[in-house]
Amino acid sequence: MITDARALRPSHIPSDLHHRDAKIEQLADALRPIADGDTGENVLVFGPSGTGKTTLARFVVRELEQETLDFRWGYHNCISGSSKAEVLHGVMRDADLGANLKKLGSPTSAFIDRLRESDKRVVAIIDEVDVLEDDTTLQALIDVPNVTIVAITIDEDDLFAHLDSRVRSRLRSSETITLDRFNHEQLVDILQARIRAGLRPGTISSDAIDYIADIAAGDAREAIGLLRSASRSVSRDDDRSQITTEVVDDVRSAALEEIHLERVEDLGTHKRLLYDIIEAARKVSGSQLHETYEQRAQNPKAKSTRRRYLANLEEKYGLIESNGNGKGKVYAVPDF
Repeated sequence: MITDARALRPSHIPSDLHHRDAKIEQLADALRPIADGDTGENVLVFGPSGTGKTTLARFVVRELEQETLDFRWGYHNCISGSSKAEVLHGVMRDADLGANLKKLGSPTSAFIDRLRESDKRVVAIIDEVDVLEDDTTLQALIDVPNVTIVAITIDEDDLFAHLDSRVRSRLRSSETITLDRFNHEQLVDILQARIRAGLRPGTISSDAIDYIADIAAGDAREAIGLLRSASRSVSRDDDRSQITTEVVDDVRSAALEEIHLERVEDLGTHKRLLYDIIEAARKVSGSQLHETYEQRAQNPKAKSTRRRYLANLEEKYGLIESNGNGKGKVYAVPDF
């Protein structure tokens, strides 16, 4: 039934991006000077979860890589590590420029020096940039002549509200790309493209495709995750040969939980510790959460930083939920 499992992964970069032609052209135009040996325009990409921000960035730089000599690009998601060293190390490792540099033990100036000394043009894709711990990370990259930044996050106002005034001023001149949620028909088109690439013909009903698009409500990551779970369920069941709406219902909770757990696996050390404390307790007060964190963490983050982490885990990624305010606030992991 499944002919290419890669096509059923939300993180897979397809050969074509549907319903994003104008955004592809906008990002490609911003980066086009790189093909002529110059530096591209820094770009900010905004939009809700599941709108394809990361896929858009990866798709365009992959195309640029195929037509440009002396070019490298590196990707780092700040949810998995938001310190200056973690971000710089992540980008350079992905760009294959960080040989002999260690995330822990190498001064951050060593990463910047390596970038400056490179004869390559570099695009640094920084995902979830709003959770950066240190604004000087962006400032340092902006100041490197051969580096172009593509920064990705959900909300423009939230990003600029937390930035140092100097960094904010530098980024205001960046090219801005905003992605809206997909509508139902667009999400169906995206699903059908993944189906053609990853499943044998006739193995999913049109009603099931519509149903998945309805459930996902404009979130392509969730839609593709549901398709993947339904495909695997049918491929393991000798009594079923087609994905139907009933199959989608059967796997819905498990699929959403799997998407949730994949996001959890991406969390960096301190964010993951906060999450694990909440999950283990099932419900925990804010004061107890912080007390337990301080007991377990090596080099604990400041309480203000932790509060920002918790707000992001809840409001942007849906990994936790809370009730109450102030000292009466209680955290929990949502049910599926």
